[in-house]
Amino acid sequence: MNQVMPAQAPRHSGNGFWRKTWAMLVKEFIQLRRDRVSFAMIVMIPLVQLMLFGYAINTTPRDLPTAVLLQEQSDVGRSILAALQNTRYFKITQLPRSAAEVDRLILAGKVLFAVEIPVGFERAVRRGDHPALLISADATDPVASGSALSALGTLVQTALEHDHDIPEAGAPPFSIRIHARYNPAAVTQLNIVPGLVGTILTMTMLIFTALSVTREIERGTMENLLSMPITPVEIMLGKIIPYIMVGFVQAAMIIGIGVLLFGVPIVGNLGLLAGLSTLFIATNLSIGYTFSTVAQNQLQAMQMSIMYFLPNILLSGFLFPFAGMPTWAQWVGETLPLTHYLRIVRGIMLKGATATDLHYDGAAMFVLMLVAMTIAVTRFRRTLD
Repeated sequence: MNQVMPAQAPRHSGNGFWRKTWAMLVKEFIQLRRDRVSFAMIVMIPLVQLMLFGYAINTTPRDLPTAVLLQEQSDVGRSILAALQNTRYFKITQLPRSAAEVDRLILAGKVLFAVEIPVGFERAVRRGDHPALLISADATDPVASGSALSALGTLVQTALEHDHDIPEAGAPPFSIRIHARYNPAAVTQLNIVPGLVGTILTMTMLIFTALSVTREIERGTMENLLSMPITPVEIMLGKIIPYIMVGFVQAAMIIGIGVLLFGVPIVGNLGLLAGLSTLFIATNLSIGYTFSTVAQNQLQAMQMSIMYFLPNILLSGFLFPFAGMPTWAQWVGETLPLTHYLRIVRGIMLKGATATDLHYDGAAMFVLMLVAMTIAVTRFRRTLD
């Protein structure tokens, strides 16, 4: 009887294996070269972000905006102000005329510190009465205020060391009385949890809408949309509005958990917080939708979202003090919606800020939303015509 021999698997020669592997390698490089958007992001983004963040991020903030309320003009007061600026932590940007104006500046976030030299301060120093220098600090950001306040200890020793009219005594010529507002215990959660509201919303809202148009194109359903009597503006609003509701639910959940589990207060108006949060959500959705009209596929849309999300984290004041960044980096941060929303959510929840205090940040977000929507509609027509 003839026996049937089992079939043997074909042998792959070593040369054939490496030849086909090389062919695949060359094919991937050619495809990557043709995908100019992805290639540009691979090469340029690390370089740009390294230069941008390397110079902008500073964990020891300097030149923090400070208001000075001079209730008397004196040599001692000027010596103290000069010593204050020589610490490099403080930069005098406002000269209010009353204590009420000082309160408004701190509440609106225009200054982080306020120094008050009361009437009769110089006379009390020269008489050896050891008067108190009053300093109010916005403690909603413990990182920004902590290092600056710790530097005040040397201020007492160095401010009047060249003034020979001050009587020498064992005790310092004056003391510093610090009023840490809004977060006197420097609880980290009071700063981080409100910031997480904006950070999480930024990430989720960008991704939701960044994939919207590219998903339609890849699934082949965009032709159905184009055949319908509908305009690009109507398509954009139809895609954005449902996610506004989703984002509002997310914001409510995060804020509710922050209040219940972490004890974060809501000092201000809850309705104002809800309205401005809705505006922030719509702004991020508009930016994400713009990415979806620029990207050629979902991978590119995701890459653009991540590329945009990183500056929001690092330059908005969420992880590092905004006021301590260089001026040019602050200008970049002003173009990010998260920068303005962090001031809004922290201002309302921790300070009780009103619409008047937050009008600049609300208007800035509204302008950013309009710009993103305009670009999205323009790109939508240009891409699909």
